[in-house]
Amino acid sequence: MENHTVSITSLPLGDNPIPNNIIKKADLLPDPESRLDSMEMKEKPLGDTAIPFRDLTDVASKKESIARIIDKLDVENSIRYQKTIEDTYCNVYSYDYCYFSKVYLPTVWWKPEFLEKVLQGQEIEAVFEQTVDRIYSSAIHDWFLEWGASFGWKRMFTVDEIQNKVNANGGIGIICAKRKIKGLSGHIVPVIPENDSNKAYRENEKVVYPLQSQAGKLNYNYFSEVRKDWWNDALYSSHVFYYHE
Repeated sequence: MENHTVSITSLPLGDNPIPNNIIKKADLLPDPESRLDSMEMKEKPLGDTAIPFRDLTDVASKKESIARIIDKLDVENSIRYQKTIEDTYCNVYSYDYCYFSKVYLPTVWWKPEFLEKVLQGQEIEAVFEQTVDRIYSSAIHDWFLEWGASFGWKRMFTVDEIQNKVNANGGIGIICAKRKIKGLSGHIVPVIPENDSNKAYRENEKVVYPLQSQAGKLNYNYFSEVRKDWWNDALYSSHVFYYHE
């Protein structure tokens, strides 16, 4: 879901690169009702045991298993990610992609009063619509700046840099853009390793449009040129690039 952005906390303008060892994941448990062929339970991890996790053995196994995750999630056809009259589901797809890649990206996050308690060191259980609520793409942009480093994310500054890191290490890349008008759609998209069939678009040997996979108004298992540099659209006030091993 891209719209109805919620505020997660008061954030600085710049990023916070110093990890916080007190902050905790806001994790819900997988649910058998959270499925690729259903629109229900999007706030919970998929309960489908047939979906592979990223194999962290080496670079080759990471990249091969990422390709299998993309194929299995099948964002172009899976009901879970199809747009509705009310919403699109870029954040749900990005969350699922990161979840099966063994990297933390929130699909729910602590409500402000419970975030404060977590930061005081209290043990708080993630309970949907009580202690945690959905977090959408514009708020995830801010989450990266405030909390990304605490969960192993490293900020990048060019698409060439992030594509090269993803290719070289089989890691996880994200582009996230914040909408200028509060409450309207931002966007979040994984940057994925190139393979024999799917490539980033380069000019003068530099990546101009990275290889990506998205849910949105249109869903693509793989794309690069078709959406150009979407993150620079005038609709967005800011964008960030982040990478995780």
